[in-house]
Amino acid sequence: MAAANALVVGLNAVILTVNQDRPQVLIVPQDEDGVALPFGPFNPAEHRTFEIGLRRWVQEQARFQLGYVEQLYTFGDRGREAPVAAMTDIGDGRIISVGYLALTSDTSTPPDGGGLWRDWYAFFPWEDWREGKPAVIEQEILPRLSAWADEAAAPGRRATRHDRLKQTFGEGGSRWNEERVLDRYELLYEAGLVDEAARDGEADRPSGCPGLGPAMASDHRRILATALSRLRGKVKYRPVAFELMPEAFTLSALQQTVEAIIGYRLHKQNFRRALDRAGFVEGTGKMESQTGGRPAELYRYRREALAGLPSLGLATPKLRDV
Repeated sequence: MAAANALVVGLNAVILTVNQDRPQVLIVPQDEDGVALPFGPFNPAEHRTFEIGLRRWVQEQARFQLGYVEQLYTFGDRGREAPVAAMTDIGDGRIISVGYLALTSDTSTPPDGGGLWRDWYAFFPWEDWREGKPAVIEQEILPRLSAWADEAAAPGRRATRHDRLKQTFGEGGSRWNEERVLDRYELLYEAGLVDEAARDGEADRPSGCPGLGPAMASDHRRILATALSRLRGKVKYRPVAFELMPEAFTLSALQQTVEAIIGYRLHKQNFRRALDRAGFVEGTGKMESQTGGRPAELYRYRREALAGLPSLGLATPKLRDV
């Protein structure tokens, strides 16, 4: 039996890819907890570094070989122990998880018994604005969050809740900020509108709010939200989108990938002008004929030419206001 108040370090991986226009996260099915991100405890006797431990857990659970990976955040809220607790005898201890963000262009299905690719907007349906404002926001989310805000007894608390609603979901004409994925999820959790809140004892009733996505094990949906917030911000100041692209790609495919990440449509001409100015890509002289229309030129990321230079991200000019 582990000593009381023992501390265990867990490792979580958010592995993201974009398959054509389908943004996907690699999940691991769980018998009782639905789905989870690949995870496992850090073993200092076997793992020389956190990243080595992470890669071994991903290989064992998801049967997937990690490529690009960066540390995301450290998660330590009390009550987040399951399901990692089932993998190690921590007694009354506490689990601190180090989350990692991994990007890959490998969209192939892992071998049997491994992970499964799942559309990440299945867990956050209110975040996908590529075809316009999701209906679930007006039909389900705003009425319930407004009612929750009005329930606060103190006037100051009511005002604070309504301010958060404006800042996160754009109530009252406020602009939508695509990078606030985590803020929106945490507001829904606090209001008891996602299934994890009822499961964790943070809500006195089931969510009763259809269409808000399936629960994930432990706090894995919060970790995924953190990763999407990071990625949506980072794509604008670092060329990380190219980690999701194959060696050769069309400019349309690159635009689709960026749109899948940020959740809205881009202005095609402005996007390509900015791409040309930045010098991120160069033509290969080869053509892709399987586009359903005119053959399109294949491009490559100028990784070697840009090495050591000040790094910029991709411009994300909106096709329309969101």
